Amino acid sequence: MRKRHNERGMQIRSKIWIEIEGEPVFGRGRRFLLEAIDIHGSINQAAKETGVPFRRAWSHIKAMEERLGLKLVERTVGGRNGGGAVITADARIFLKRFEALESGVREIVDERFKALFEGE
Repeated sequence: MRKRHNERGMQIRSKIWIEIEGEPVFGRGRRFLLEAIDIHGSINQAAKETGVPFRRAWSHIKAMEERLGLKLVERTVGGRNGGGAVITADARIFLKRFEALESGVREIVDERFKALFEGE
């Protein structure tokens, strides 16, 4: 979400997400979850960081994978060396594309906001 202010203090905010057949697939929260998994190597740690219960985080991952038809997270079960998780190459590509989409939408929204509300 991005804010832009004009001299009257008005702000524009935009938020996008992807749906398939009316069901949410991907948005900002799920992006943060995948990025946190990438950083921490753990779904549990990523869930804590993003403020999502572990079960919901795992549910989001499964739903994304099923709806997108992509494997996004490789998970290893604990043991002597502990478990972990990593995002896949497909997840990295999807994250980059979503980031490019968000950036493009922000540019369009900012330009439109400026044209319509600044300089009044």
